[in-house]
Amino acid sequence: MESKTYNTEYQPTSFETSDPQYDAIKTRKNGKIFTLTRDKTGNGKTDVEDLEWHYLMGNGDFRSEEIKKLRDEADIIITNPPFSLFREFLSWIVEADKRFLIIGNMNAITYKEVFPLIRENRLWLGPTISSGDREFEVPVSYPINAAGWRIDDAGRKFLRIKGVRWFTNIDHGRRHQPLPLMTMEENLKYSKHKELHGKASYDKYDNYDAIEVPFTDAIPSDYVGVMGVPISFLDKYSPEQFEILGVTQRNDDPYKIKQYTKADYPNANDLNARGVIILDGTPKSMYARVLIKNKKPRK
Repeated sequence: MESKTYNTEYQPTSFETSDPQYDAIKTRKNGKIFTLTRDKTGNGKTDVEDLEWHYLMGNGDFRSEEIKKLRDEADIIITNPPFSLFREFLSWIVEADKRFLIIGNMNAITYKEVFPLIRENRLWLGPTISSGDREFEVPVSYPINAAGWRIDDAGRKFLRIKGVRWFTNIDHGRRHQPLPLMTMEENLKYSKHKELHGKASYDKYDNYDAIEVPFTDAIPSDYVGVMGVPISFLDKYSPEQFEILGVTQRNDDPYKIKQYTKADYPNANDLNARGVIILDGTPKSMYARVLIKNKKPRK
C-alpha cells in the first residue's frame, strides 16, 4: 500500500505572533492557556479583544498533571474533545465531579463507559443539537478525506460531521417536557411510517422481552412493557415520563430471554448483541436500541 505524507506543519496566527511573548519553538511544543477576566482594552465591555494568554509548561494534554490542576479549579468544562478519546475524556471529567458540556458522536451513547451514566441520569443530551450534520473548522494543512467538506472564500477548511450531540450533566427545560404520544392502536392505524401503518401489531424481539419501536414518534403511550427505541430517542427523553433500562448493543442486559449460537443461525452475526426479529425463519439484527418503559402508561 502506498503511504502518503501530509504537510501538517503548525501555522501560528497573527494573534500569537504579534504578541511580545511569542516564541517560535514553544509555539510548536507547548500548549497555551487563554483567559478572559477583565476589560483590558477599557472600552466598557469584556469580549474577545480582552483575551490574555501564556504558554503552558507542557503540551496541554488533558491527562497531564498541569491540566488536571486546571480541571480541579474549574466550575464548568465546555469543550470539543477528540472523538477518539471521548471515553477517556468523559471519565476524566466524571472523576473530578465537574459540571460539563462536551461535544461527541451520538454513537457514544452505547459505550460501556457512557451508557451507565445515561441510565443513572448522571448524563444526558443537550437541547440545541438534535439532527443533521455539524460543521467544524480544521487547520488549512488538514487533509480533506471526509464525505462532507468545504473551503470558504478566505481559504478556511470545514468538515461536516454526522450524528454530533452535546453531552452534559447541566439540567435544561427541554429535558422535562413529555413526548406527545398516540396509543398502540392509533399508531398502527394512523402512523405516517410504512413500517407500522396497517400492521396488526408491533414486532417483538426473539432475544429480548421487548417490542421493536423503530421511530421515537411511534412509541405507544399505553404499552406497559419494555420497548426498544432508537438511540436518537434520547434527544427527547424526559426522566419523568420514561425509565431507561438497558441498551441492546451490549451483552449484559437483564432483558435477554434467549441466547443464540452459530449452530442456530450459522450465517447471522451479533445475534445476542442487538435485538433480533426472526421473519420466515431468517433472523434480522436490528440497529442499536435503548430499552425503556413508560412510567405512567395511558390507560
